[in-house]
Amino acid sequence: MATTRLIRHYTGSGGIIRSLKDRFDYGKDKEKTNDGELISAYMCDPETAHAEFLLSKAKYKSITGREQKREENILCYQIRQSFMQGEIDAESALKVGYDLGMRWTKGRHAFFVVSHIDRPHPHIHIYYNSTTLDCTLKYRDFWRSAMALRRLSDRICYENNLSVIINPKQKSKGKFKHYGHWVESAYSKAPTYQERLKNAIDVSLSEKPKDFESFLTSMAAKGFEHKYVRGNAISFRVDGQERFTRLRASTLGEGYGYDDIIAIIEGRTTLPSGRINVMSQKSPPKVNLIIDIQEKLREGKGAAYQQWAKIYNLKQMAAALQYLQENDLLDYEDLETKTETTVDRFHSLAGEIKTIESKQKRNSELRTVIVEYARTRPLFEEYKAKKYSSKFLAEHEDDIRDYRAAQSAMKELLQGERLPKMDALKAEAKQLSADKKALYSQYRTTQKDMREAVAIKSNIDHLLGITDRRENKEMER
Repeated sequence: MATTRLIRHYTGSGGIIRSLKDRFDYGKDKEKTNDGELISAYMCDPETAHAEFLLSKAKYKSITGREQKREENILCYQIRQSFMQGEIDAESALKVGYDLGMRWTKGRHAFFVVSHIDRPHPHIHIYYNSTTLDCTLKYRDFWRSAMALRRLSDRICYENNLSVIINPKQKSKGKFKHYGHWVESAYSKAPTYQERLKNAIDVSLSEKPKDFESFLTSMAAKGFEHKYVRGNAISFRVDGQERFTRLRASTLGEGYGYDDIIAIIEGRTTLPSGRINVMSQKSPPKVNLIIDIQEKLREGKGAAYQQWAKIYNLKQMAAALQYLQENDLLDYEDLETKTETTVDRFHSLAGEIKTIESKQKRNSELRTVIVEYARTRPLFEEYKAKKYSSKFLAEHEDDIRDYRAAQSAMKELLQGERLPKMDALKAEAKQLSADKKALYSQYRTTQKDMREAVAIKSNIDHLLGITDRRENKEMER
């Protein structure tokens, strides 16, 4: 599970470099970053980033001539991202953080990422320059930017098979929750120490350690200390746990004995794919569809999966999982209902817009023929007064023809109704335009929702084999 928080760094009129350097030095602390090995940068040098960021701001002022108010003069932004203990190591967390930084800034801002090992759970800090690389624009927070950042973080975690927090609540009794408190809010029941140990073992084995000592080193990096007990057996304990847990199959389950671990390390057997990310299965039981998809992805078997893998990629499936989570779609039937409702709503709005457009066309045509009728009627009345003189007709043939055409069109448009006043037609045209504008706003939103829902359902149908089963039934018929 990951938490994300956007932190602003404001600069003052004095001590700007020192203030920023102190913040960066905290992030680059050697003890926290394994002597500087857990630092990654994009288009800047972490050692001189504080000066580079300040220089880019000076260039921005020189190029654009713009200077911001003191309270809006932001030089740097910081992002924090935390992960579930035992689910990812510090090196992998650094790569995930770099991906988040790159996708959040779209490669337009210099940034560097640090991964810290001073806490049991892996976590990273991203520091990015508010000024773009070409020094012509500056990043500004937008409405609900923290929500957008969390969604992006969740998407990346889904792509990397990491847990995310379900329905996070930002505050508890007026205070921000500590990271450790998220465990209980994210799961219907907090994972046990044995489950956390098993998950850490699976992650460490997935890193393919060269020997058992390397495996123990990886476990230590995930916050698990070990000790040898009677009979040369080994036990583990994580921070907060009172008693050690013995590494044996009778305690942890089949495949978690010492001999099983050695066999995987030596390559005599492989780590079952279904064992990765054990704790992600601890989500509330009601999220059936999401769990089904996660297990299907872990299995990687079947013709339906192979067909899906040819067409779609992991990022698209991550988007599907996030969509289901955010829309609280717990069962496949819920997804079907959501998709059908959205499609029906789209077509309903499209029909309403067509009706309005038809009324607008009639209104416009009616106003046009009324004007033409009013323009040519006096001439026609004169023609009639002259008892339909051939000479008069020859002199005004075009206008008389326009009058008759306008009269005929007006009768066709009115269909026996009374002729409305021009002011009423103008008021109607104005109202129709306003109604269409309001509907178009709903139409565009619904169209986007429909396309997303249909695409998500199509992806899931392919992955779960639902489409294939339906096609097979059609063929049997």
